[in-house]
Amino acid sequence: MLKAFGLLAAGFTFTLYFQATSAQSSRDYISIVGSSTVYPFSTVVAEQFGRTSNYKTPTIESTGSGGGIKLFCAGLGVQYPDIANSSRRIRQSEIDDCASNGVTEVIEVKIGYDGIVLANSKQSPAYQLTRAQIFLALAKNVPDPSGSPSLIANPYETWADIQADLPTSRIEVLGPPPTSGTRDAFVELVMQEACEEFPLINMLEGDAKQLACHTMREDGAFVEAGENDNLIVQKLSANPDALGIFGYSFLDQNFDRVQGSYIDGVGPEFEAIADGGYPVARPLYFYVKKTHVGMIPGIDEFLSEFTSDAASGEFGYLSDKGLIPLPDQERIEVIAAIEKLENVNLAAN
Repeated sequence: MLKAFGLLAAGFTFTLYFQATSAQSSRDYISIVGSSTVYPFSTVVAEQFGRTSNYKTPTIESTGSGGGIKLFCAGLGVQYPDIANSSRRIRQSEIDDCASNGVTEVIEVKIGYDGIVLANSKQSPAYQLTRAQIFLALAKNVPDPSGSPSLIANPYETWADIQADLPTSRIEVLGPPPTSGTRDAFVELVMQEACEEFPLINMLEGDAKQLACHTMREDGAFVEAGENDNLIVQKLSANPDALGIFGYSFLDQNFDRVQGSYIDGVGPEFEAIADGGYPVARPLYFYVKKTHVGMIPGIDEFLSEFTSDAASGEFGYLSDKGLIPLPDQERIEVIAAIEKLENVNLAAN
């Protein structure tokens, strides 16, 4: 009796596995979520892929890097995305979250580089700023300008309050929410770096220092404007006194309306980002579930299209959209890792 029950249970388990496998292979298009910065690049590749291959055009949803990775890590199967776009590298905590939900094999694809710009309407003069000045404009708490050895609630209302030769317009910066990879990179490359210039903050340790460096003010000077970078561009056109934070590609596609600020003396230009001269630049990625490769039709071929010379090479169609291509040797290494379907390794550069 027990033996018969065991055989029945085994057969039931096999039936469930077969049904799950069949269900997973029933979706005939690639599902992509994630970064609003990577979204336009991914969309162009998806449209090209749909036109020139025998596969359907992938569906893409702009959810922000953090939100996209969370959806991606939620599980395996057709109800979960196959690919997550990200404008920052995946974190160990996110890899652990993936693993806890059965997503144990994740492929990392670095697609190129992007600059983060602080831009304003061409109806107003362009800004020349340092990262320290940007920190003083946007941090929740700053060193007391009176000279007292303490941090105080940010008192600066206009840019000229920070330095007399800056514009007298009120500080108003539209930026992405905490779920955005652009926000993460801006905090790391601007706010965190600027912190090192203030001895009072450098005296802090651990969480206290991170809190001082990373916390944005909440009095209206910094406005979370959502994940849609195109919407920030539109708002800058309507408000010439405001500045906005977004990726270089959106500046490149809207150069007739907005202009990028010089940061530490360097403008956000293609060549300056490519050669490392522009100080606020970061790599862009997407992540793929290895288990879904071969089960969801076209993933292999989509990876080949995205990393091809025609798409992300030096003169590829993505560079026309503002993507800064990887150096040749780095592209070769990325493609080799994809061909082997290697798992992401955060210890690697």
